[in-house]
Amino acid sequence: MSLASEFKEFAMKGSVIDLAVGVVVGAAFGKIVSSLVGDVIMPPIGMAVGGVNFTDLALTLGTAPDGTPVVLKYGAFLQTVFDFVIIALALFMAIKLINRLKKPDPAAPPAPAPRGEVLLGEIRDLLKKGP
Repeated sequence: MSLASEFKEFAMKGSVIDLAVGVVVGAAFGKIVSSLVGDVIMPPIGMAVGGVNFTDLALTLGTAPDGTPVVLKYGAFLQTVFDFVIIALALFMAIKLINRLKKPDPAAPPAPAPRGEVLLGEIRDLLKKGP
């Protein structure tokens, strides 16, 4: 099998296509979701919590040897987590839609029963009939 045909077979697998769709959709919606989270979702949450701006939430750990403060910006991290959750939800919905649009695989016919099971079934049926 040539390298090109192996790659074609690999690329046409469903999971690879789902992954590619996820990457493209995630990249396309990344900035939109960041704006949605930063400009629409977080301000009302900040107001509900008590007028907190999440991007300003930080913890100063001390100062570096050069005199600059060492800051742990956990508010920006929370905002990034919200971004991730929304992007993951969008990817889930997109892949769910794509899977729904795919034609279902035809159902395989049931495998024939082993000969012993067929005979046991016949014996059971004869015993149910009685003499």
